[in-house]
Amino acid sequence: MQKMKKIIVLFLVTITFLSCSEYQKVLNKGTVADQYKMATSMYEVGKYGRSITLFEKVTPSYRGKPQMERIQFMISDAYFQTKQYSLASYYFERFTKNYPKSTKKEEAAFLSAKSYYLDSPIFSLDQKTTHEALDALQQFIDTYPNSDKVEEANKFVKELQYKIEKKVFEVAKQYYHIEDYIASIKSFDNLISDYLGTSFREEAIFYKLKASYELGIKSVAYKKEERLDAAVKVHDKLKRNYPKSEYTEESDKMLERINKELATIKNIVANLEN
Repeated sequence: MQKMKKIIVLFLVTITFLSCSEYQKVLNKGTVADQYKMATSMYEVGKYGRSITLFEKVTPSYRGKPQMERIQFMISDAYFQTKQYSLASYYFERFTKNYPKSTKKEEAAFLSAKSYYLDSPIFSLDQKTTHEALDALQQFIDTYPNSDKVEEANKFVKELQYKIEKKVFEVAKQYYHIEDYIASIKSFDNLISDYLGTSFREEAIFYKLKASYELGIKSVAYKKEERLDAAVKVHDKLKRNYPKSEYTEESDKMLERINKELATIKNIVANLEN
């Protein structure tokens, strides 16, 4: 049994060596036709890295020829399969422009958009690629509304939208934590107005209340009343929109402190007038 295993391993090693040797031979000394044939074979058996190398080598010779349509799609997909998503999105997008009548155009358009989606970074990083992904996905949905890929595309859109909203929310919250309350309030306002259906809306209003509360309490005397009045309005909005909010207890405590401060200010003003 052990001897049989050794024979099988030796056979596989030999086949791999011969395969590598043949690949190097065609890559370095083969004709363009041989390289194209092997590139296609490598692609079809899932050896995408090798197929990319060969396709890139033969591309100049086939540019403008009928085979180029197939080559460009395969090299685009090879980049996708090897998780080189920025290159995949670029090549698939070029394919849709170069071959507008291709039967593969819809698939290429979807895979281009999906490549952007897969290349989108975590929310804390720059979201340029995320916005590009959203544009590509929306364009696909608008162009192919009856495609069986629309449901998946819409799912990607929701995930990316959430990521962008989380980015904006976390930036606004960061302003709050470093006590830049004015910037925090403005950022939360932008989130609420720019993303009307955001899942962060309730928490954003609550944090806007906290920022407004801190800003008012810590303000100099001549700005205090106006800012505390503004905080009361935020509290009212939270109460009106989310009467059963998980933040009700904490927000009500802030309102109680705000009302005491406002009462003190009114007493001071009344005494001065008398």
